[in-house]
Amino acid sequence: MVKTEWMEKGFVDEPVDKTLDLKTEIRKLCREKDAIILAHYYTVGDIQEIADFVGDSLALARKAAETDARMMVMCGVHFMAETCKLLSPDKVVLCPDLTAGCSLADSCRAEDLKRFKDEHPGYQVVSYVNTTAAVKALTDCVVTSGNAKQVIDSFPEDAKIIFGPDYNLGNYINSVTGRKMLLWNGGCHVHEKFSVAEIVKLKQLHPEAVVMAHLECKASILAIADVKGSTATMLKYAQEHDCKEYIVATEAGILHEMERTCPEKTFYPVPPEVSEGGLGCSCNECEYMKKNSLEKIYNSLKYDWPTVEIDPAIAAEAVKPIERMLSLS
Repeated sequence: MVKTEWMEKGFVDEPVDKTLDLKTEIRKLCREKDAIILAHYYTVGDIQEIADFVGDSLALARKAAETDARMMVMCGVHFMAETCKLLSPDKVVLCPDLTAGCSLADSCRAEDLKRFKDEHPGYQVVSYVNTTAAVKALTDCVVTSGNAKQVIDSFPEDAKIIFGPDYNLGNYINSVTGRKMLLWNGGCHVHEKFSVAEIVKLKQLHPEAVVMAHLECKASILAIADVKGSTATMLKYAQEHDCKEYIVATEAGILHEMERTCPEKTFYPVPPEVSEGGLGCSCNECEYMKKNSLEKIYNSLKYDWPTVEIDPAIAAEAVKPIERMLSLS
């Protein structure tokens, strides 16, 4: 298969020799090519195990800015690979599957945000990191779920702010800061599926369990959660507290790291709300994160592709709000 066909697919789909120990071969290629692997908590366990660094969005952004490696493989979704490239423009950034998108990022197009900004002169834009480079280029400061309150608190109390695209995160920040930010109506399709009813069912089965919920969840979910925060916040809480059982309302990939670092504890993933037809699954997973695989990582390192490139004019503006965020957190 020629590379033009790979480009149409967004990843190298050359068959991989099934006799290969992919984890060993990937680490060998990393040494040969001076590459590191960054993996988000929502990727599958096998990928987290071979990564040089595993973390949430903020931690991965910091690592991208600090690395001396010539090449990095971002195992997450496309906007995360873009963030790596923005912070390391002279390095090769590989994204194992360019079609690994994000429903939240897709809910806010640059042209729509620009129109909204034009309709609200005098407002500053604070964007969640789950956005494209083009949206970041229209943004004054970026935030993650882990530092959103801290960043918003740094703005003057009378500042006029447009916050997007995650409505649930923005609504939570408004509630804990007393702000009245204008909220973009976007959301993560995974976190939107969680329901109070499913959490109540789990709580009835495990009455001593601590309920943890990501800030991308709806207000009704956050209202009944004992711990509210980013994936890193939830992980740290489980590591530092004596509770033995946890009900976890976020993408199920985080359970791999939770179980690895807290083997003596039990974690229950919250399932999505059952559909009218009675269909459901045991956990919530992001199909975009799960597009990453050992085979794709191996091929991307073998062929130095797919690479992430950003228009220089967009990159020059998009990096500014990320750097501002990093300086504040």
